[in-house]
Formats: sequence, C-alpha cells, structure tokens
Amino acid sequence: MHLTDLTLTEALAELRAGRISAVELTQAHLERIAALEPRIGAFLTLTPERALEQARQADARRAQGEDAPLLGIPLGIKDVLCTEGVPTTAGSRILEGFVPPYTATAVQRLFQSGAIMLGKTNTDEFAMGSSTENSAYHVTRNPHRLDRIPGGSSGGSAAAVAARMALGALGTDTGGSVRQPAAMCGIVGIKPSYGRVSRYGLIAFASSLDQIGTFGRTVRDATVLLQVISGHDPLDSTSVQAPVPDYNAALTGDIKGMRIGVPKEYFISGMQPEVETAVRAAVAHLEALGAEIHQVSLPHTDYGLPIYYLIAPAEASANLARFDGVRYGPRFQDGRGMWDMYRSTRGKGFGKEVKRRIMLGTYALSAGYYDAYYLKAQKGRTLIKRDFDRAFAEVDVIAAPTAPRTAFRLGEKVDDPLQMYLEDIFTLPVNLAGICGISLPCGYDNENLPIGLQLLAPAFGEEKMLRVAYAYEQSTEWHKRAPTYLEN
Repeated sequence: MHLTDLTLTEALAELRAGRISAVELTQAHLERIAALEPRIGAFLTLTPERALEQARQADARRAQGEDAPLLGIPLGIKDVLCTEGVPTTAGSRILEGFVPPYTATAVQRLFQSGAIMLGKTNTDEFAMGSSTENSAYHVTRNPHRLDRIPGGSSGGSAAAVAARMALGALGTDTGGSVRQPAAMCGIVGIKPSYGRVSRYGLIAFASSLDQIGTFGRTVRDATVLLQVISGHDPLDSTSVQAPVPDYNAALTGDIKGMRIGVPKEYFISGMQPEVETAVRAAVAHLEALGAEIHQVSLPHTDYGLPIYYLIAPAEASANLARFDGVRYGPRFQDGRGMWDMYRSTRGKGFGKEVKRRIMLGTYALSAGYYDAYYLKAQKGRTLIKRDFDRAFAEVDVIAAPTAPRTAFRLGEKVDDPLQMYLEDIFTLPVNLAGICGISLPCGYDNENLPIGLQLLAPAFGEEKMLRVAYAYEQSTEWHKRAPTYLEN
C-alpha cells in the first residue's frame, strides 16, 4: 500500500508503531501533489519546505517519547484561515500578497497537536460560492471527474483529501461550504455547532453564520480533527464556554433505539432521482441497524434561501468594508483622491460574485429597506430555528440529502447565480439555526459521481450525529471508494 492510501487514523497508527516516519509520510504527499496538482488545482500556496521541517520536528518529538493527537499528520488549510508567515488571500485579488502576522486559533491548535501544513487550499473568493469557480486564481476540479466542480466554497480542501493529496483538511461552512463539497467529492465533512470552534483568524464572510469545519476520508478522521480544534477561545467572543465531549467515544457503531427524523421538505421535485434513491436507501439501512425512523416537518424550509441571501450578504457588506487598499493587499490609485482610490481598489480587487453580494447586502441594510428586508429576514431565521427545535424534541438526528444533485460540469451554472444558490438549499438552513451537520458518502450516480447523506443534530449535539454517521459508514463500503482515475 502506498503511504497516501492510508487514512488519517491508519497513518497515526503507523507513526505510533514506528513503521513509518513523519518525513516519509509528508514526502509521499508532496510527491502526490506534484503529480496531481496540475490537473486538479486544489492548492493556492504550497509550503513544502515548512512541511518537511514540521515533519522533522514531529519525528524528533516522537523519538523523545512524546505523542500528540496529530503528531506527523500532513493536512491542507483553506486559504481563508490566517497563517503567520504564509500568504492568505481568501481566493481574492484584493488580498494578493497579504501575509498575516498571526495564525488562526483553529490552525494553531492543529500545529500544537503536531499537524503538518502542506499548503493553503483553493476557495471561492471570500468563501462566496458553491463550486470553487469564483476563486480569483484558478478553478479546482473534482477528482472523480475532471470536467466537474468539486463543490464550494471549500472545494480545494475537499478535492485535496479526495485525491489523497492530504490526510485531512480544514474548511469553512457559512451555508454548506464544508458539507456540499464533501458530498461532491465523496468524503466526510463536518460543520460544527456555531460557537464550538473559534473563528479567531478566520477572514469573515458572514459572522453569525461562519463556522470552521473538518474534512476526512472517514468519519473517524474528520472527528479526530474536530476534537483538536474544538473548545472555548477568549479571542473569539462567539466561542462558547462549554466542555468538549470525547467525540471518539461516540463512535460505537451502535444506534439501536435512536430516533432519526426524515424531513418531507428535503425531498423536492426537481432533485436528481438517483440522489433521492440513495438517501432513502441510506435511511432504510439505518432502520435495519436498529434506529427508529420518523417523518418530521420543517415547514419554513422554503424560506431558507431568501432569508440566507439577505442576512449573509448584509453581513458580508459590513465585513468586507475593511478591504479598501489602505491596510491589506494591493492598492490601485486611479484618480487623485481617497475616494477614487477606494473605488478603483475595490472595483479591480473584488470579483463579480463578491460585488454582487456586497451590493445586495448594502441595499438590504440601507435606510428605508432595513425593516422590509433585513429585519424581516431575521424574524424568518427565528422561525427556521424553531422548526429544528420542534423536530429535535421528537428525534435525535435528522437525515436528509446534502445536495439536490451530484457534481455538475464546470461552467454550467457560473453565469446563473440563482441556479448556483439553489445548490445549497438543503445545507444553509443549518447555518441559520446554528446547529451541527455532517455529510458522508451514501452512493454513486450512473456517471460514477458521489452522493452525500446529511445528518443533523441540535446545537452541541455532535456526539449523536457522529454516532449515527459512524454506524452507517462502518456497515457500508462507500467510504472506501477512491476516485476512478486514481485507480487506473
């Protein structure tokens, strides 16, 4: 077996047994990146020298008898998370050349646990997109079919893990940007509860929705990463002071008696038939494992899309006001005055989708429209949260599709914003409600493209969600299926 065929958990066992070294493991992944990256485009910045130095340090620590949860494990980091001394662009020209003077808390916790950074992964600009086609630098391709999107906005991280170029990765999820690319690439993606993981050092898109999540090839792999990055951080005012459970202990494989809800609103006309078939088969499989299946209703689901696309752009409008050519990135000086510089820098630095969302958000917050749009959207958000509260009073976990269809072709939707936004129809209500979710593979369509099963649990109910996900995964074979071209 090649070292890049190991899962994160398997690689840890090999490292602890002394059968491989961190340098060997890291070098194998760097060689894999060199071979595949020109075709996939998963990374924006590679850090091979730093990675090998971190690997040498990991081997030295282990030789001295030290152990840590991720000691010697090479990972990818989404390029919206600040990394001291390494360029962080958020996929945007307006941050080209920006090198942060500090490291995001979630990334720092990985480093403290012995993880190795292979590089910064590609993203839709400021995490605004569902296909990673909005990156200002290049598109990322799906390892299962190079003419397909990998999902977004964390498409670079998902593609890197699926293509065996990294053992795991961090992404961010504002409306589905971890779960949707995980589904498209046939891997596992976890979106934690809002407040479970520190957002300090994350370049903000929508502050009340953003959450840092994890990617792995298995539920246990993604869980190991989640365990490390979770916990209160005084540097983030939205970080919750609550103890972090032992998530690994939840991976028992036993779900007998657990109540799983299936929302009727998540099986809609127009969704790909193979997706519905695969997800319903997964639900039936969970029932065969001993779970109780209940139909539940989330009646305000249809309002999730318009509510999200008022709240998220409004917060983006405020957050992105800081990018004006004064403090970060390049400055475009057309004209003489300050306002000319602002207009030129933002006009040339931001891409089309970011400009669209800034304008939508600014309009929704403007005098005369605030009550009609933004305030009403916030009231609607409360109704969506109450829907989930009522459902979770009856069931432990909710099961649904992650996305209404499998990965579409590059360029197919990039000029049709509404169709692109509809790709997140099953994921964005989760962010509005602040609950947790996971996507894991549950099948393939007739073009050999992965299908994702989404499991949801109440806020800070990750243990229930992980318990069901692990039981399903371990009793099926979908997670063992590599991208077809990698097998040739």
